[in-house]
Amino acid sequence: MLVLPGALGGFPAQLYFKISSFSHVLKTGFLKWKPDYDSAASEYGKAAVAFKNAKQFEQAKDACLREAVAHENNRALFHAAKAYEQAGMMLKEMQKLPEAVQLIEKASMMYLENGTPDTAAMALERAGKLIENVDPEKAVQLYQQTANVFENEERLRQAVELLGKASRLLVRGRRFDEAALSIQKEKNIYKEIENYPTCYKKTIAQVLVHLHRNDYVAAERCVRESYSIPGFNGSEDCTALEQLLEGYDQQDQDQVAEVCNSPLFKYMDNDYAKLGLSLLVPGGGVKKKAAAPPQAAPEGHAAPATEDEEDEYAGGLC
Repeated sequence: MLVLPGALGGFPAQLYFKISSFSHVLKTGFLKWKPDYDSAASEYGKAAVAFKNAKQFEQAKDACLREAVAHENNRALFHAAKAYEQAGMMLKEMQKLPEAVQLIEKASMMYLENGTPDTAAMALERAGKLIENVDPEKAVQLYQQTANVFENEERLRQAVELLGKASRLLVRGRRFDEAALSIQKEKNIYKEIENYPTCYKKTIAQVLVHLHRNDYVAAERCVRESYSIPGFNGSEDCTALEQLLEGYDQQDQDQVAEVCNSPLFKYMDNDYAKLGLSLLVPGGGVKKKAAAPPQAAPEGHAAPATEDEEDEYAGGLC
């Protein structure tokens, strides 16, 4: 039997959990008409901490869930949400990430219901980070939900940061149609908060995504629409994009590669830099070479006739 350290005075873990059972504090009787949910929640919370410190995460998760139910019955939504979130973190310790995210999502909904959207957003972002490497699609959804919460609270800088995380995950998963929409939303917010240089970078990201979608028209439209952004026309970003589109349109792989290997493109976020380095023009990208001008013949020698040159005597003299 495991003995817990320190504050529990050597109580066995199973005994301490039994102390906080519903039968102990939730009993009603002649002088006690109402269950004491507040005390029950407190006892379960203490048990959860004890199990967590003893690395018994399954039991800690169960204690957190019971604490959450007690808080819910006591109509203490914020504290119930905290307990659900803690239960999720216990599941994370057990590497049960989808189940952990599910509980953290539940906690975030309760935070919103309680009127604490900032805490809800932080919980959702935390869930996104947990699941990002396991289920990127779910992480995108969580980051977008977080962005929506921040946007509703008019915290646009935090909202656009989360949208950026979603956009990069969409690009990484080659979900280019969704990525194009997500980047456009980022760009709109940066324009609204008057962060124009970042708008230029988002235009580059948009163009790369559209060209990977083989949609030259949409890429060109992005550049054309960006001329209305203060300072874009004449910027190095604008010049590079015009050269990129020209090379792509003329199927000049050398020109496209030169632009995409420039520091302006190579030092973007890694996911967009990779798009640039892997961009191929349609048709194989063979640069069309101009026909060489005819060379003058050396003095005293006639220039050789070309195949296309017509021999005027081919049919005889008559």
